Amino acid sequence: MIPELYFIYDSHCPWSYATLPLLNALEKAYPEMIIHVWHCAHYDGSDSAGYKQVDDASRQSSVKFGQEHIRFADSPKDSTMTANLMAWLQNKQPEKSLAVLNALQKEHFIKGNAFGCKHDFNALIEQFKLSPPNKIFREELSDEALYTQSDIQELREFMGTNAFPALLLASGDNAVLLNHSAYLADPDAIVEAVKQEIK
Repeated sequence: MIPELYFIYDSHCPWSYATLPLLNALEKAYPEMIIHVWHCAHYDGSDSAGYKQVDDASRQSSVKFGQEHIRFADSPKDSTMTANLMAWLQNKQPEKSLAVLNALQKEHFIKGNAFGCKHDFNALIEQFKLSPPNKIFREELSDEALYTQSDIQELREFMGTNAFPALLLASGDNAVLLNHSAYLADPDAIVEAVKQEIK
């Protein structure tokens, strides 16, 4: 059986950004692994993770945050359009999902791109040669994003937690919730942990 990895995240969450290097390490070590990146659309413009979470994530992981993001860390975040784009991408071109997510989070957490309007996505769309429909750039969740929310809810019931980010490894009849926080400072260490799980 080919192992599958489910990543529940929000593109505007600093801890999700801090967890992304773990996925990159696993993709490199296990190119055959099927990786599902499911955006939970937590940030709807009413709140933000805030500077403290950004600072904690920076100190406990290998990722860096740019001044443009830090300046507005306490401003409300809205990841709706990004959730729409990622749900569409997971449906149409899943092989690009992880690369696009890496670029998105670099733009957001290093350069301060809020991804709040269609224009904010132009460079990314051009870079990855994407052709998303205009419905993605509305201020409410698309049908695809809502289907993703339904899938996430089922997975959360199975895992017994609503916490995110979350990494669930499924191999054959076994599924295990990986303790991503134990590997944030050393992403390559998760490779060995997964190797033990899929033996």
